[in-house]
Amino acid sequence: MTISIRKARSVANKLKWKLSGQFVRNMGWLGGAELVNRVFRLATTVTLARLLNSYDYGLIAIILITHDFAALFCSAIDAKIIQTSDKDIKDLCNTAYWMNWILFIVIFILQCAAAFPLAWFYKDNNIILPICFIALNYLLLPIGAIQSSLIRRENRLNIIALINVLQGITLNVATVVLALLGFGIWSVILPFGLVNPIWLVINLKNHSWRPKVPFTLYRWQEVAGYSINVIVVEFLNKLRANLDYLIVGKFLGFQELGLYYFAFNAGLGISMNVLNVIVSSLFPHLCAARSNLNQLKARYSSSLKTIALIVIPLVLLQSSLAPFYVPIVFGQKWVPAIPILILICLSALSRPFAEAAKLLLLTVDRSRIALIWNLIFTLLFALSLIVAVQWGVLGVAAAVLITHVVLLPLFTWWTGKYIFDKDLPMRNSL
Repeated sequence: MTISIRKARSVANKLKWKLSGQFVRNMGWLGGAELVNRVFRLATTVTLARLLNSYDYGLIAIILITHDFAALFCSAIDAKIIQTSDKDIKDLCNTAYWMNWILFIVIFILQCAAAFPLAWFYKDNNIILPICFIALNYLLLPIGAIQSSLIRRENRLNIIALINVLQGITLNVATVVLALLGFGIWSVILPFGLVNPIWLVINLKNHSWRPKVPFTLYRWQEVAGYSINVIVVEFLNKLRANLDYLIVGKFLGFQELGLYYFAFNAGLGISMNVLNVIVSSLFPHLCAARSNLNQLKARYSSSLKTIALIVIPLVLLQSSLAPFYVPIVFGQKWVPAIPILILICLSALSRPFAEAAKLLLLTVDRSRIALIWNLIFTLLFALSLIVAVQWGVLGVAAAVLITHVVLLPLFTWWTGKYIFDKDLPMRNSL
C-alpha cells in the first residue's frame, strides 16, 4: 500500500511539473482564448449553415482561400524575430520593420490582382470585390508587426490570447448580425475590417518598441534568407490545406465544394484551432532551448506527450459524435456531409506531431530540410487528390486521411532521429 501511495505521489508530482511548464501555460492562455472563440464560432457556424446555401459556401471558400494564401507571408519575418539571438535583435527589428512595409504593400497588390484571374478560372465575378476588400487589412499590419513578434519572443502569449479573444468575439458577433440582416456572403467578408484595428492597438499598447532609425535594409539578406525557406514551407502547407478545395471546386463545381467546405470546417475546425494553439506556443518554447541540445530534446519530447494527451482523445470524440450532432446543430440538409466530416476529422490525428517536427527543424536552422519534405509531401498529396476526385468528394476526403496518417508519422519519426540521434552541429550555439 505504501509503495502504491509513493508511486501515486510521484506520478502526481511529475504531472504537476509538466503542467507548470511554460509551454503548457502558453497553451493554456491560447487554448482558453480558442475555447471562448469556439463558443462564438459555433453560433456563427450554425447561423451560416441555416441561412446560406452550398453555393454561398463555395464562394466563401474561394475568397478565404485566396486570403489565406496571401496571409501566409505575414509570418515569415515574424519567425526570424522570434528565432534570432539577443545580440542581433536590435538591428534585425529595425530592418524587419521596413521589410514588412515592402512585403505587406506587395501582398495587398498581389491579392487584388489575383482576384481577376480567379474569377475567370471559376467563371464567377462575385469573388472579385470581396477578395480586394479583405486585402485592405494588410496595409495596417506593418505598424504593429514587430511589436507582435517581440511579444511572442518574450513568451507573453497571454497578450496574444487577449487579442485572439477580442478579435474572435468581434468577428463572430458581427458575422451573425450581418447574416441575420441578409448580407449573404458579405456577412463573412465585412467583419474582417473590424479585427485588425483591435490587433494593432493592443500590440502597440503592450510593447514599447518603436522604429528609431530611418529607412534601412541593413542585414536584410539574413532576414530574407531565413524567411524565404519559411515562406515556401508555409506556402506548401497552405497549398496542401486548400488543394482539395481548389480541385473539388474546379472539377465538381461550387455546390460540391460548398458541401465539402462545410464538412471540412465543421469536422476539422476544432482540431485546427488546437493545432494553431500548439504551433503558437511551441515555437518560442523550443527556440528558448536551441543552444542546448539536451534541453531541447527534453522540451520537444515533453511537448509531443502533451500534444498526444490533448489531440488524440479530442479527435476521436469529435469524429465518433458527428452522426449525432451534425443534424441537430446544423440541420438535416448537411447530413450528406457526415462521412466526409469523419474522414477529414480523423486526418487531424497526425497533423500536430508533424507540425512539431517542422518547428524543431526551424529551431535548429534546418529550414531547408523542412522545405524538401514539404515539397515531397505536397507532390504526393496532389497526386492522390487528382486520382481520388474521380470518386467525388468522399474519395477526396479518403485521400486526405490516407496521406496524412501514413506520411506524417514517418516525417515526425525521421525528424526526431535526425536531430537527436546524430551529432548534429547546432548553429549559433553558445
